[in-house]
Amino acid sequence: MDGYGTPTVVDGGVAELVVLWGGLPALGAGAGWLLAAGAGWIAGLPWAPAQGLFELVAGLPDPQAGIGGLAVGALGGLLVAGVGTAERLAVTVGTERVRLRRDRADRQVERRPVRAVFVDGKDLVLLGAGDEELVRERSDLAVDRLRDAFRAHGWPWTEGDPHRDAYRRWVPDLPGLPTGADALLRARQRALDREKAGEARELRDELARTGVVIRDDGKRQYWRPTRAAPRPRPQDATSAEPEGDGR
Repeated sequence: MDGYGTPTVVDGGVAELVVLWGGLPALGAGAGWLLAAGAGWIAGLPWAPAQGLFELVAGLPDPQAGIGGLAVGALGGLLVAGVGTAERLAVTVGTERVRLRRDRADRQVERRPVRAVFVDGKDLVLLGAGDEELVRERSDLAVDRLRDAFRAHGWPWTEGDPHRDAYRRWVPDLPGLPTGADALLRARQRALDREKAGEARELRDELARTGVVIRDDGKRQYWRPTRAAPRPRPQDATSAEPEGDGR
């Protein structure tokens, strides 16, 4: 990867793939069989959804219903396994750069501008020289494995966010934000409330361009400025005064 020692790969490994492609289809098949076996009972519940479907399954001969339930459940497990495999994050740490791969996304970050590396909740975060976020990637990778990999290659690993105490709760019209940030935070709050994760990520990137870093606590947003964040200009006091009539 960078010619200075063997890079360290941190991913879910073979065990995770076995769980995804072996365990999930098996669980799905079992759940499908149970639903098929209990279709008649479920169809008789007045509050049960899709009662027509369960009545149809209950009317099938026993072998067909059970086999169909197994097949549908296993297929559902395979679909979930495919999604889970695509969402796996693989982190390859070298001395000069780190590579992050997820599905079709493949990103490399040079070591030189990185000031801190840490895990924030479920996110792997790399901060730049101006305390801006260079990377924030959701990950289920073991923290100790990430720590050992980054430290082994000389990266500045820290135990937690060094700026955690600098965050402030955002509320509408909060003073002190860079120009345009309040409108972006309002739009992002709407995205969070509607559980539109993709839109919220895009707006996080837009806020980063204004010099604002965001942390989420549920659907509450907390923010801090980076060193490069432009300071809000104070309003010109004289501009708010009415013009004189010349007398």
